[in-house]
Amino acid sequence: MRLLQNDARMTYRDLAALVGVAPSTCLDRVTRLRRSGVILGHQLRLDPAKLGRGLEALLSVQVRPHRRELVGPFVERIRALPESRTVFHLTGPDDYLVHVAVADMTDLQRLVLDEFTAHREVARVETRLIFQQWECGPLLPPASSGQSG
Repeated sequence: MRLLQNDARMTYRDLAALVGVAPSTCLDRVTRLRRSGVILGHQLRLDPAKLGRGLEALLSVQVRPHRRELVGPFVERIRALPESRTVFHLTGPDDYLVHVAVADMTDLQRLVLDEFTAHREVARVETRLIFQQWECGPLLPPASSGQSG
């Protein structure tokens, strides 16, 4: 799984050689991981800056009242925005954390005012600019109690 997460375009033959199994065994194992829902799919990652969206921010959002009939439509509206990258539903003082990518500060201001605070249910938006971000290592299953790190 670690090898596939780092390079999902790797051939089964190359993957099999790296893990020391036959290509048919490798194909069978990957197929079972897909069927069981462990492997969810493949994604194409794009560079927002090269697409004219070089400013990224995290928006902490409070929705009031925080009721189911408002939550669903709010989330779907935010997910539909081309600037939205990720939406998290949280516990604590903020209800949502929204990662956005915009062209510049003017575009960020327009997004916050027109797409967030203009809606009655949005009680507060706090904006944090992202200076830099790093990808972390691949997600692997937790080690069993008998394994060492």
